[in-house]
Amino acid sequence: MGFLFESLQQSLQLIFSLDREVFLAVWTSLYTSLTAIVLAAACGVPFGATVGLLRFPGRGAVLTLFNTLMALPTVVVGLVLFGLFSRQGPLGSLGLLFTPWAMIAGQFVLAIPIVANYTLAAVAGADPRILPTAQTLGAGRLQGVWQLLLEVRFGVMAAIVAGFGRVIAEVGVAMMLGGNIRGYTRTMTTAIALETSKGEFAFGLALGIVLLGVALIVNLFLNLLQQR
Repeated sequence: MGFLFESLQQSLQLIFSLDREVFLAVWTSLYTSLTAIVLAAACGVPFGATVGLLRFPGRGAVLTLFNTLMALPTVVVGLVLFGLFSRQGPLGSLGLLFTPWAMIAGQFVLAIPIVANYTLAAVAGADPRILPTAQTLGAGRLQGVWQLLLEVRFGVMAAIVAGFGRVIAEVGVAMMLGGNIRGYTRTMTTAIALETSKGEFAFGLALGIVLLGVALIVNLFLNLLQQR
């Protein structure tokens, strides 16, 4: 118990003193995750709304694919994108591997099925009279869909929050695509894994506390949206 208590004291000192290494890891995690979830929302919300509203052949297969991709292992995403971004890969000339943008790409792939699936569920569960009523009042198709999204905005926000919670805590994509470069691509999760293996338990614990705090805020916000 003495070891844990002493490590906790040291970790809190690192947090409240705004230790540079802790700050950089937190900043990299938030920057990459927020960028990825903004991009995922921009693509996933319209896509999920479209699938939720339309009835077309193969829709069941699309729904099954959405549900499958929600449980996509991060190491698989990292492996595929590593092959694409490596020097021998088709996108190797872009020089993305071991950069924050490679991590953002991986997190985007992880987040978009969650955002799309939750948006689809929100749209499918909405009052079916909203869209016809809006069109009857003179709204165009896009205006009607926008009005529908406004009506289910809490479900859409929950989709985005759930996607963010997925990517902020992942480690496989960040490690494989970012390379865990100090001060550049080292995130909270990769720093925890590295520093703990080096015996820097207090440093890893400090980042773990911050990560838990972020996860707590995200989940409290999600629960608040669900209650509303």
